[in-house]
Amino acid sequence: MAWLVFEDGKAFAGEEFGFWPEDKIPLGGEVVFNTASSGYQEMITDLAYAGQILTLTQPQIGNYGWHREENEAGKILLQGLIVRELSAGEGSFHADGNLEEFCRRHRLAGLKGVDTRSLTRYLAANGSRCGVLVRERAAGERIWQEDSPEKFRLARPWVYRAGTAEEYLIPGPGPVLALLDLGVKRNLLRRLQQRGYCLYVLPPATPAEEILARKPDGLVISNGPGAPTELAAIAAEVGKVISRLPVLGIGLGLQLLALAAGGETFQLPCGHRGNYPVVSSLTGQATITAQNHGYAVRAETLRGTGFKVLYTNVNDGTVEGLFDDQYDLLAVEFYPEGAPGPECEEIFARFDQMVRGSAVHA
Repeated sequence: MAWLVFEDGKAFAGEEFGFWPEDKIPLGGEVVFNTASSGYQEMITDLAYAGQILTLTQPQIGNYGWHREENEAGKILLQGLIVRELSAGEGSFHADGNLEEFCRRHRLAGLKGVDTRSLTRYLAANGSRCGVLVRERAAGERIWQEDSPEKFRLARPWVYRAGTAEEYLIPGPGPVLALLDLGVKRNLLRRLQQRGYCLYVLPPATPAEEILARKPDGLVISNGPGAPTELAAIAAEVGKVISRLPVLGIGLGLQLLALAAGGETFQLPCGHRGNYPVVSSLTGQATITAQNHGYAVRAETLRGTGFKVLYTNVNDGTVEGLFDDQYDLLAVEFYPEGAPGPECEEIFARFDQMVRGSAVHA
């Protein structure tokens, strides 16, 4: 038996799977949940989950095995995975292996047999909070008696581990884009490649002058992990380019654009992780979107920034999209590239129009 123990003493029992280190170093992080019914591979390899312990509410996980081509990144920064029922087989004739083998190979600790319904209700009532994975409940309780959640925070934000360490080029025949990689998903890169863009993928700390030195026709600021308020230096550099280029921000990218313009963000009680409906302020049309974000922008702080709200969340009314026609800025909290979940072609089409129009008049 193994345990997930929270700082308030609440504990959930299960069985360990995957890779659990033999030493006494505790496995801890913010515990969050995703309500999507499929897409566990894309979630586990989504770098926006860096430093977190992910609970999947779908009861059976692993039933179609593991397929390398569906990985969204080449590294795993997730700290733990919690499931109700773990499927042991590969489930698909063209699978490369099963989920447990993948977790073991990539040193990811898992806890199975957990009452994920009860756990999700606990998190929904109390908000996302820090927990530890331990083999003995008493060991977890001792950790919280001796330490605080700060123990599991990195000295430097996760985004610097999630993003690329070195610049690289993805050739393409079309306009040139600079992409600020805060933990970019491969499917976003694929969707931009499909439109013919030439991509300069840049590290998170790239200064504005280096971004502009690539002479891009547009800038994409990717999704990524962590609190936007801890990334003031990146927001400052973003602020130097927003009047110079068409910009698309996704997830954390939206939050940094808002901060750069003078807006404010706040932490959502449980975050939005799964498939959520958003409604367009322009058409009134509702769209189901794929989401993974724990922070949102305070709409009232956008007055005077030039930003207008493009999408709002149907469930809680929070900001899910922004635009600024004066500076050709477009940003969404959700994943327009899907993976997992529905894609939103409208976002790519609108950004494409911004970039190609700007390139023609440059």
